[in-house]
Amino acid sequence: MTDINVIMQYVTYGLALIGILAFLVGIVVQVIKEMPVLLKLPTAAVALVVSLILCPATLLALLAYYKQPITWYYVFACIIAAFVVYLVATGGWEKVRAIWERTKYNKKDQGGE
Repeated sequence: MTDINVIMQYVTYGLALIGILAFLVGIVVQVIKEMPVLLKLPTAAVALVVSLILCPATLLALLAYYKQPITWYYVFACIIAAFVVYLVATGGWEKVRAIWERTKYNKKDQGGE
C-alpha cells in the first residue's frame, strides 16, 4: 500500500512541476516575444524553444541541488517533458479535449432519444 502512496506523491510532484514550468514558459514568451528579433517568429515556435531551454536548465538546477549525477535517461526524460510543458503552455490541453469531444461516444447520435 505504501508503494501506491509513494507513486502518487511523485506523480503529484511531477504534475505540479509541469504546471509551474508551463506558467514560467508562458511568462517568458510574453516578455521576449516583443523583442524585434522575435516579432516575425510564430509564438508557438518561441514557446517550444523556451521550453527546450527552461526544462533542461531546471533539471540541472535540481540535480545540483540534490547532488545527483547527470545521466542520459534524465536528459532524455527532460526533453520529452519539455514537449509536454510546451503543450500545456500553448493551450494544448484544449486541443486534446476538443479531439476527445469530437471522437467520444454520444448517446444523442443513436437517435433513440
